Amino acid sequence: MDTTASASRKTAFLGLGSMGLPMARRLLDAGYPLTVWNRTAAKAAPLLDAGAVLAETPADAVRDADVVITMLADPAAARAVAGLLVPALRPGTHWIDTSTIGPDATRELAARLPEGVTLIDAPVMGSVDRAAAGELLILAGGDTAPVADVLARLGTVTACGGPGDGAALKLVLINAAIGGVALVAESLALADALGLPRDLALRTLGAGPLGGAVGRVTATGSHFPVALAAKDVALATGTAELPLLETVHRFLLADPSLSGEDLASVAR
Repeated sequence: MDTTASASRKTAFLGLGSMGLPMARRLLDAGYPLTVWNRTAAKAAPLLDAGAVLAETPADAVRDADVVITMLADPAAARAVAGLLVPALRPGTHWIDTSTIGPDATRELAARLPEGVTLIDAPVMGSVDRAAAGELLILAGGDTAPVADVLARLGTVTACGGPGDGAALKLVLINAAIGGVALVAESLALADALGLPRDLALRTLGAGPLGGAVGRVTATGSHFPVALAAKDVALATGTAELPLLETVHRFLLADPSLSGEDLASVAR
């Protein structure tokens, strides 16, 4: 696809949280005409200064858009915003949902679309730093060819199959990651109880199969709130019998003061 031509397509981005804001900024910097909407309008200020247009409602944001991108917190938020934007979608519009809402909610949204509108479920792996760098792993279900230029600005696409399959794989990968962080946290607690230095435990854990989880525990520049991690685990445990992840879910909810902190906080 000619990226010069595609960059002239009108694009709407809805959901400017810690992930959505840097993702939208990348599209704006690449020259896409961008209209944005967020429940808290003040969060759009950095984008407006760079040339984006603020819409008052989701419907206003998508009414003239060729491509719509959503990055919303959970299934309830996705359903609520969909109820407002779906009636305003034009035939030929491509909707990319990068939220983590699970395959059931994704397929429910797809079933609500008017004729001629397509939904690509494209949840992402990676935190704020990777979103800003355009280095997200995009798990895409459905036909991504019409929006390949847009997705390329955000990261690398892994084709997962049909609609809902990207959302399904995201639950597998994110729950493995969250579970790994929880296990590192427990291992560090054990090391402390045994009188071992934390840095020694981290260094040796990092040299083994939990190296990725240790890297996440010690990462800077990431922000994946504990509350959203708990939501992702709940989506998984609502799908299958997963006793270990049920324990992880209780672990994530044990200290409500951490709900807005990065996931690594559970291993402090």
